[in-house]
Amino acid sequence: MLIEKFNPLEDEMIQVLNEEGDIIRPEWMPEISDEEVLSLFRTMQKTRAIDSIALSLQRQGRMLTYAASLGQEAAQVGSGYALKKTDWAVPAFRELGMWLTKGWSVDKILQYWYGNEWGSHTGEDLRLLPISVPISSQFQHAVGIGMSIRLKGENDVVMAYTGDGGTSQGDFHEAMNFAGVYRTPNVFVIQNNQYAISVPVVIQTASKNLAMKALAYGMPGILVDGNDLFAVLAVSQQAVAYARETGPVLIEAYTYRMGAHTTSDDPTKYRTDDEVDPWKEKDPLLRVEKYLIKKNLLKQEEIEAMKEALEEEVMEAYRSIEHSSDTEIEEIFSYHYEKMTPQLQDQLDEYRNYLKGAASDGK
Repeated sequence: MLIEKFNPLEDEMIQVLNEEGDIIRPEWMPEISDEEVLSLFRTMQKTRAIDSIALSLQRQGRMLTYAASLGQEAAQVGSGYALKKTDWAVPAFRELGMWLTKGWSVDKILQYWYGNEWGSHTGEDLRLLPISVPISSQFQHAVGIGMSIRLKGENDVVMAYTGDGGTSQGDFHEAMNFAGVYRTPNVFVIQNNQYAISVPVVIQTASKNLAMKALAYGMPGILVDGNDLFAVLAVSQQAVAYARETGPVLIEAYTYRMGAHTTSDDPTKYRTDDEVDPWKEKDPLLRVEKYLIKKNLLKQEEIEAMKEALEEEVMEAYRSIEHSSDTEIEEIFSYHYEKMTPQLQDQLDEYRNYLKGAASDGK
């Protein structure tokens, strides 16, 4: 098993599919059918379609601040596909591919970024926590779920995500330490996209890689090419199996944030085209596309047709929520607890009175 053999101190990176779409380590290739590969490729294309359309809508003033996943699709889809339906996923805010893989619907995702919290209502059967913007705070939640699974004698796994910048947060280390001590069934995924907003990873840590941080907490750590769908899937499957039976694992998915941190960011202020351009050749979608064409599983015209169909599907989902009603005032206060507390009721009454006063003043 790669998880047990890999030594992050040697700084080796697991890769199965190279940039030309060729399998270079067939012994590491996950067991996956052609139909599954096509399905995952479609999910990756859908991820990119949502990104493209959401960015355009935000620039038109029709959507709020948005965090794109451009360039990180393989890291998200490959890891998410390793989970069972009963397993938990605990995201940060840049896990679009995983959300789709886990089953969060396009219209709900867009509704969230549109500014309506009902988008976070994923349903009772979907074991997916809401988006967490405070960096690495969700790792604490993930370990808490993992601890509850151990205490109840269940057999589920919890996969949590953060970025390279998240490894500098106290919550990251507290969660890792707790998971290591109590052997919780957690898989921690670091999407190392090279930047924490404008801070490059080279001044984020003095470590040779981020996977080696696992060693201090008594768990395996493994470094994988985050732009390689098959490598991410293989490593994630083994990590999930290990977590289910033994204890926590840390995965570093080495990738690159091709776009801005969010729509409020301008990456040209801190990086150059000379840095970005080589990563375009490592595009995770392009890599799988070359593989599928070489295997005669798809033709270029079929890929273009797929893109057009997905873009229309995404726009149709957006049109269904664009003119939906805004959040009701009561909903801001009534979903913290099963029954609204007296303090929350007082806050709701105070806010209603404020709105009435503002309306009477013509504001």
